[in-house]
Amino acid sequence: MADATTMRIFAVANQKGGVGKTTTTISLGAALAKNGQRVLVVDLDPQGNATTGLGVDGRRFERSVYDVLLNDVPMVDIVEPTGFNNLFVAPATLDLAGVEQELTSVISRELRLKRALASVEGDFDFVFMDCPPSLGLITINAFAAATEILVPVQTEFYALEGLTQLQRIVDLVQRNLNPDLAISTVVLTMYDSRNTLSIDVAAEVRRHFPNELCKTVIPRTVRLAEAPSFGLPITEFDPNSKGAKAYRALALEIMTEEIVNG
Repeated sequence: MADATTMRIFAVANQKGGVGKTTTTISLGAALAKNGQRVLVVDLDPQGNATTGLGVDGRRFERSVYDVLLNDVPMVDIVEPTGFNNLFVAPATLDLAGVEQELTSVISRELRLKRALASVEGDFDFVFMDCPPSLGLITINAFAAATEILVPVQTEFYALEGLTQLQRIVDLVQRNLNPDLAISTVVLTMYDSRNTLSIDVAAEVRRHFPNELCKTVIPRTVRLAEAPSFGLPITEFDPNSKGAKAYRALALEIMTEEIVNG
């Protein structure tokens, strides 16, 4: 069991869709779990892809992240085991689609998730919150609850478009809700070393985030795209694939960073 002071809580965020947020959340979480870390994936996207991508059917549960955000249900009451050792999920359902509007009139609406996570404090080494592709109230709840932000960046044109807005929201949350919040980790996804564009985008991201950019890059592979439809993280679906090897390397990089900074 992790000590309460060592639990790292990541908001995995980028308001651009299709950049690999969910794939990174479940694949990195699974790779860390394989390394003996206790990991909780919190699915904050109404589509529930992190839930189904871990082989869990969110429809069979009476309570979900929706109840955490709206009905003061402690996180510990909705956490479900996956089929993998050390890996747990707080499932999302379609109810989550309406929660932003329902939260509008709720007192301390930005801190609902932070309070709920207190119920699992010390139970996990890592918490990864898979944020929706927007900067609404759900994402702000994640930022208020997080100790750091992980940003997956797809190596394509306009890769950094919107990150200025993301940084602005981070600054606002920092000033008003969570003074310790920072973008700590940037991961290049869908990288193709044969493609000049990927190389150029990587150089541009490195200029903007010289200290936050991970050495490990996530390649563009068909196997990574296929894994979620089987309800398996890539590390289980095809352990010898380039994608699985990349996420295992990323897990080690993040664990090593913890040792160095700890």
